[in-house]
Amino acid sequence: MPKQSAGILLYRIKDSKPEFFLVHPGGPFWAKKDAGAWSIPKGEFSDDEKPVDAAIREFSEETGKEIGGDFIELKPVKQKGGKTVYCFAIEKDIDTKGIRSNTFELEWPPRSGRKQAFPEVDRTGWFDAGTAKIKILESQVPLIEELLAKLKF
Repeated sequence: MPKQSAGILLYRIKDSKPEFFLVHPGGPFWAKKDAGAWSIPKGEFSDDEKPVDAAIREFSEETGKEIGGDFIELKPVKQKGGKTVYCFAIEKDIDTKGIRSNTFELEWPPRSGRKQAFPEVDRTGWFDAGTAKIKILESQVPLIEELLAKLKF
């Protein structure tokens, strides 16, 4: 079964322009990557969970913040490797201070036999549309573009 993921594209309007909330993946592989490495807060889910419910759960797990309201459903996108990403947008302003992500374990350094815990998200930020399209994974750029069109920007 192909993998599927669901997430939230949070946006706010600041000085009459949209800004987008993105997360940077934690762990040693992503530590020095910036452009094309950021993402919407998202995670995998199974067929017995609704995509919007998974997106809300994943947002909470990756940020430590609760979210709810009237979501704008965006068209799913395919990432490299074939994973389908379902996305739901909502306008909300959150403070990037105090973001707490869950962690994952990884053998690090490789072949050392030692496990280390890393945060799933090591940084968050608000970005204008142009910067967000540079920072976000290439496969997720259409999510920003579709939301901009829906918001008439």
